[in-house]
Amino acid sequence: MRGQDRINNTLPEELILEIFRRLESKPSRDACSLVCKRWLSLERFSRTTLRIGASISPEEFFSLSRRFLHITSIHVDERLSVTLPSLSPSPTRKRGRNSSSPSSSSKRKKLNGKTQSVAENVESCSLADAGLTALANGFPRLENLSLIWCPNVSSFGMCSLAEKCASLRSLDLQGCFVGDQGLAAVGKFCKQLEDLNLRFCEGVTDVGFIDLVVGRANSLKSIRVAASAKITDLSMEAVGSHCKLLEVLFLDSECIHDKGLIAVAQGCNRLKDLSLQCVLLTDKAFSAVGDLCTSLERLALYSFQHFSDKGMRAIGKGCKMLKNLSLSDCSFLSCKGLEAIANGCKELTRVEINGCHNIGTHGLEAIGKSCSRLNELALLYCQRIGNSALQEIGKGCKSLEILHLVDCSGIGDNAMCSIAKGCRNLKKLHIRRCYEIGNKGIIAVGKHCKSLTELSVRFCDKVGDEALIAIGKGCSLQQLNVSGCNHISDAGILAIAKGCPQLTHLDISVLQNIGDMALAELGEGCPMLKDLVLSHCHNITDTGLNHLVQNCTLLESCHMVYCPGITSAGVATVVSSCPHIKKVLIEKWKVSDRTTRRAGSVISYLCMDL
Repeated sequence: MRGQDRINNTLPEELILEIFRRLESKPSRDACSLVCKRWLSLERFSRTTLRIGASISPEEFFSLSRRFLHITSIHVDERLSVTLPSLSPSPTRKRGRNSSSPSSSSKRKKLNGKTQSVAENVESCSLADAGLTALANGFPRLENLSLIWCPNVSSFGMCSLAEKCASLRSLDLQGCFVGDQGLAAVGKFCKQLEDLNLRFCEGVTDVGFIDLVVGRANSLKSIRVAASAKITDLSMEAVGSHCKLLEVLFLDSECIHDKGLIAVAQGCNRLKDLSLQCVLLTDKAFSAVGDLCTSLERLALYSFQHFSDKGMRAIGKGCKMLKNLSLSDCSFLSCKGLEAIANGCKELTRVEINGCHNIGTHGLEAIGKSCSRLNELALLYCQRIGNSALQEIGKGCKSLEILHLVDCSGIGDNAMCSIAKGCRNLKKLHIRRCYEIGNKGIIAVGKHCKSLTELSVRFCDKVGDEALIAIGKGCSLQQLNVSGCNHISDAGILAIAKGCPQLTHLDISVLQNIGDMALAELGEGCPMLKDLVLSHCHNITDTGLNHLVQNCTLLESCHMVYCPGITSAGVATVVSSCPHIKKVLIEKWKVSDRTTRRAGSVISYLCMDL
């Protein structure tokens, strides 16, 4: 009743706080904080994570630390376009990335009329040592910190952070130019550090890395290193000698040899997750991994030139616990190597093969015959894998729920029929440019795979209305992508609109036979729609958009470039009728001044080189 507050008068603070903690989305928590002063205060106590852009100032960190008292995780990312606003903004400072200090403004005036790269602009407003020191002072109980692409952070700021945030468990320094002194300080003070990401940290050498590893030998469980030319086998030998608890290792380096990986295998027998892109490694190193890393559960190998079936046989023989295998651009692997994995690693639940051109049908058949627990299969650019491979998968892998097929010219309708009949728990099917897959295969999926929620058949020329009619009758899709399937018309989309009321994501771009009738039916049948892509649909007009948005009020994103029938009136209709809209992608000349004033922040313009 008006004038009475039954909730605040009845519920204690502890219960309201527990409710706030169970809210999954940040917008929901923000909305609750605006209800009343009490809820605003309580919401501050319930928040434990901040995600902000790197242009935040030291003063803003101070304000945030006073507002949010229980923060344990902070993510600072240069790629985020908006920072949290200051609680007490000064008259000369504006919100967002474009704000700048007087000193940076004067620098820009001096550079007026000269060409200035985007990278220089980004670096000038990025988080620096002063900001990192303010962060450390304001949040001394921090446990998780990510500093993504903050090139102005140096060892000085990192030393200050390490001394004051001794409870850090996870530290992500991707793209930061932190030197050896800063890493040594982390190793000295952060005694609980478990997770360390040094990808693209060009200032780090063996000296700093070894100091950190020696200092945190009793806690480190995860290490990620990429594109660090000064980290060599010496660092890996230190990891093997000291990091007995290591479970996750990611290495992307042209400076690591067999000696380094063998040292890790010999010393880190708890290793569970190994991702490697090291062109100098050979079968000798993987023989050691197979013999010594018997707890390995995930193995991802990228762009290997000296790794062959011999190494795969060692993995298959020793790593009986392997569940997740990713092979990308491993040119010298063949069916024999994959057969060795299939025969030895019966626990496999996920397999991805990407661009391994010597792996063919027989290798994947072995997976189907031996790995009955397979849950996800991804085949990308596998020209030598044919229908019989997926027929074996359909027979032997009844638990398959996710299937990705990209540019697999040897896979057609017969394979899809076998998958549909055998893998009836299939939930996600993503196919792109598999030109032999058509209506027959997708009709079988619609008939047998009643749990399917995601279907993507991008640029599959043989898929038409008959396939979508079967899907509409048999499956309750939440996501559908039929971009570039030129045989699909209003009839197919009409079947989806009638049969899939839970649809939230739809991509019908580059379909020339889709018109306003399809949009009108989608508006009637799919009120949950949130993301819609209409680009390059020449027969859609403002009329269809108007019918769609009357019921699809939850729409958050709409892409409609190169649609000649859509005008500024249609854009205005989408913006004004959809209260949750966050992004509209459209040509700039189709946006009126009034629409820009009303919703300029949600409009994204198509970039065109003139």
